[in-house]
Amino acid sequence: MEVEKTEKNITGEEDDESKIIYRGWKVMPFIIGNETFEKLGIVGSSSNLVIYLTTVFNMKSITAATVVNIYGGTSNFGTIVAAFLCDSYFGRYKTLSFAMIACFLGSVAMDLTAVINQLHPDKCAKEIGSVCKGPSIGQITFLAGAMVLLVIGAGGIRPCNLPFGADQFDPKTKEGKRGIESFFNWYFFTFTFAQMVSLTLIVYVQSNVSWSIGLAIPAILMLLGCIIFFAGSRLYVKVKASGSPIHSITRVIVVAIKKRRLKLVGSSSDGLYNYIAKDFKNSKLSHTKQFRCLDKAAIQTPDDKLNVDGSPSNPWNLCSIQQVEEVKCVIRVLPVWLSAALFYLAYIQQTTYTIFQSLQSDRSLGSGSFKIPAATYTVFLMLGMTIFIPIYDRVLVPFLRKYTGRDGGITQLQRVGAGLFLCITSMMVSAAVEQHRRNVALTRPTLGFEPRKGAISAMSGMWLIPQLVLMGIGDALAGVGQMEFYYKQFPENMRSFAGSLYYCGIGLASYLSSFLLSAVHDVTEGSSGGNWLPEDLNKGRLEYFYFFVAGMMTLNFAYFLLVSHWYRYKDVVDKDKSCDEIEKVSV
Repeated sequence: MEVEKTEKNITGEEDDESKIIYRGWKVMPFIIGNETFEKLGIVGSSSNLVIYLTTVFNMKSITAATVVNIYGGTSNFGTIVAAFLCDSYFGRYKTLSFAMIACFLGSVAMDLTAVINQLHPDKCAKEIGSVCKGPSIGQITFLAGAMVLLVIGAGGIRPCNLPFGADQFDPKTKEGKRGIESFFNWYFFTFTFAQMVSLTLIVYVQSNVSWSIGLAIPAILMLLGCIIFFAGSRLYVKVKASGSPIHSITRVIVVAIKKRRLKLVGSSSDGLYNYIAKDFKNSKLSHTKQFRCLDKAAIQTPDDKLNVDGSPSNPWNLCSIQQVEEVKCVIRVLPVWLSAALFYLAYIQQTTYTIFQSLQSDRSLGSGSFKIPAATYTVFLMLGMTIFIPIYDRVLVPFLRKYTGRDGGITQLQRVGAGLFLCITSMMVSAAVEQHRRNVALTRPTLGFEPRKGAISAMSGMWLIPQLVLMGIGDALAGVGQMEFYYKQFPENMRSFAGSLYYCGIGLASYLSSFLLSAVHDVTEGSSGGNWLPEDLNKGRLEYFYFFVAGMMTLNFAYFLLVSHWYRYKDVVDKDKSCDEIEKVSV
């Protein structure tokens, strides 16, 4: 990898490294400030999207839900494309710059659909039986254009923002390593804070004041985010793209297949081709014994010719052991990624069915007439995460560091494992609370009737807070731990791609959740015990579904412990490698 510099040309690897000025926390006001306003803008434009489509664009609920699911899934899986372009061609700074401008333009276009009457259909009449006119092709096209810009923006920002911030710290110094550890925590803190503001203040303005003003606020915030980001342009460490990492992975696999019939001599790297280019910037990796079949790609035969500088004349016939070890890093992460991604299968239930639980619970606040909006209960999940992250970063990490000697207190996989355990606990608490809510609804006087749902239980909605807080703390552990793990375990030239893995995991969990809900609904609907997930939760057995998810998470936790024990951390050949990098077994 290369790093952009403003200084004069220099020679020598050591001089080259010494000219890189890592400003660390000095540039964090620009990066974290931009992150806060950018998330306020993106979340503010999309968090209330399903309501906007049904009330302003007169879409049916099922159509609006489908549009939102496609939008969300495309935003998450689009991070792979953005990460590929970033790591291969443009670098993180240029990708972020383009993505933020696209996101700002998308926010403006989305606001225009509310401001200009010709860009949305006429408002539906309130009379029963009246005809409700849907959007025209032109209106749908303009709306789709706005959403495409938001997808491009979100897809580009998500995998690059966090690695770009971590690039500002010197990974070879103790202060730099600790700065990276702390930055991951504060990144998620600002991310969650922005979500909380969007789900309360911005959503309130959109729903109760004006859609035009409510969608203008995210556009203004995105503009502020762009201004803050570009204000620090001259201070950033800007890592350039260093070629397609996917190309390198494919080459190792192809060469290993070509040489599959060759035999390896011994278990060490002796005799294997070990060329390192002079301008190579990735960490030099030690040879590992896992996936030894890939080592065959580094067996040099008499037919494998070399150039004058020692590089292979045909890179599709011979790969270095360094290239092979980088591919092993990627392959080793995938089993862990699958287990860690399933955390969000349970997380999603807390952001959907907990809302339905609150609709049929007593949401009154005190003795007054004010009721907590059902969707606002998810703020308690984010509040748990927001409060726990500073405690973890400033109290728990220094305390654990005294006993483990690790800069992060514990390993990344131990942190993810703790989050998975709390995920199971949260689902068990959810089941117990739902059982209590339903019993109260069936055995005591109810508080009225929720339209299209059923009777409202006298159980206070405050009983839902513990399960949400537990899941929020679990996300502070598992979510942050995942991002840090992917960032540190992938080769340096693939860190944007590593960041996209996190969001792809959320997208995978979303699709699995949709499938699981449909399957449980279809299987239990005609059973003797009745449908677990009817519209009226008092007639269903939601607690059974929660227990079922908790059981799935328990099996997943056992699988996670297995792959974590099998996993070998990236071993860097460097004098000042950190404890986490040389650690051989995670848990």
